[in-house]
Amino acid sequence: MLDREIVVTDFDQTRLRNLLEGVRRWNARDRTHVDHLEAELDRADVVLPADVPFDVVTMNSEVAVRDIDSDEEMTFAVVFPSDADVNRKRISVLAPIGTAVLGYRVGDTIDWKVPGRIRRLKIERVLFQPEAAGQFDR
Repeated sequence: MLDREIVVTDFDQTRLRNLLEGVRRWNARDRTHVDHLEAELDRADVVLPADVPFDVVTMNSEVAVRDIDSDEEMTFAVVFPSDADVNRKRISVLAPIGTAVLGYRVGDTIDWKVPGRIRRLKIERVLFQPEAAGQFDR
């Protein structure tokens, strides 16, 4: 799959870069995930929160994705690590699937690396996006 354009708000980018800096200082264990998120931020189209399209997965968005191979749909919110809670379907942006969906749009297909294989996921719907709801200072 070719890399598609991703969109990140300037607000999210600043907070995510600060997060990455802190993680690098205190936790070398997940270096691969940190590097992947940084690479995504480096290639992102950065926009003002008011200018982000409503169908883009931003921080604190709730998204529905479909596994193309199994046809299974899952929903979750992409959140900062301190807000992550698997029981409430709140996935950290530092988790591989959180990084994988950030910045993509409804209709995009992404590759998500899991042990032993790659799962192909399609962004089906953005169920909630803070920017679309007028929440610009989360």
